[in-house]
Amino acid sequence: MFAHAVDRHVAATGDLDLAAATALVLDGVVKAHVLGTRYGIGVDPADGPLRQGQPSYALTWMDARVDGIGVTPRIGKAVEINALWVNGLAALRALHARLGSDAPEITELHERARSSFAARYPTGSGGLYDVVDGPAGDDDTMRPNQLLAFSLPHAPLTDPGAVRALAAPLLTPLGLCSLAPGSPDYRGRHRGGMRDHDSAYQQGTVWPWLIGPYLGACRRTGVPADGVLAGLTAHLAEWGLGSVSETADGDAPHAATGCPFQAWSVAELNRVIRRA
Repeated sequence: MFAHAVDRHVAATGDLDLAAATALVLDGVVKAHVLGTRYGIGVDPADGPLRQGQPSYALTWMDARVDGIGVTPRIGKAVEINALWVNGLAALRALHARLGSDAPEITELHERARSSFAARYPTGSGGLYDVVDGPAGDDDTMRPNQLLAFSLPHAPLTDPGAVRALAAPLLTPLGLCSLAPGSPDYRGRHRGGMRDHDSAYQQGTVWPWLIGPYLGACRRTGVPADGVLAGLTAHLAEWGLGSVSETADGDAPHAATGCPFQAWSVAELNRVIRRA
C-alpha cells in the first residue's frame, strides 16, 4: 500500500524528490518479501505470488478472531494481497522509470507475478478464487476481495464478467457483503455480544468502504454502475450525521452497525464522489 500511495502521489504531482527518497527503500521492502518474513509471509519461488498464513491467525484485512482463533484465516495466496503485490511492483517499476533507473529484479518479479495471477485466479466460471494454494486447495468462496484485481491502477485483470458476477450476491445499498448470502458460513446480522459480533464481522456483514473498489472495478471494466451511491448518500443523514458507518447487517434492510463515524468508509465515498 505504501508503494501504491507513493506512486499515486508522484504521478499526480511529479514529485521526483519523493520518488528518489523512497525507491530504494521500497526495493528493500520487496527484497524482504522475497526472502520471507514472519507468519509465513513471502514470495513463493515456484510461481511468484505472495503466500501467508499461520494457524490461529487471520492476517488479511479479514482479521477477526474468536477465542484466539481466526474466523477467516485465509491461509495461502489471498486474491487481494496478490492484486496489491502486482500493483505495488508495477508502481515501483513506474517510480524507477520516472527516475531513469534500471530495476531488472523488480521488472522480473512484476511480470512473473502478473502472469501467474492471470493464470491462477480465474475460476473458469466467471469469478476469481478468494485464495489459491490453501490447506484445502483453491477456495472459490464468493467474497468481495477480488475487486482489487480489477480496481487498482495497475490491476492485473480487466474482465467485466467477474465484476458483474459479484454484484448480484454481494452489492447492497450500503456497500458490499463480505460473504455471499447462502454460503455455509454466512451471518446476516452483525449483532449481539462480542463473540457474535466478531463471528459475523467478515462473514456476511456489509462494509461501505468496499464501494470504492467496486466502482473502481466498474470504471476499469466498463460495467454500468448508475445509482450505486444512492443508498450511501441517503445514509449520510440517518446514522452518524454527515458520516458513514463502519458496517451494516448483511440481511435487508441492512441496518448500520459498528462505528457510526468510520474514516475509511467516509474516505472511499468521498473519493468516488470526487471522481464522478
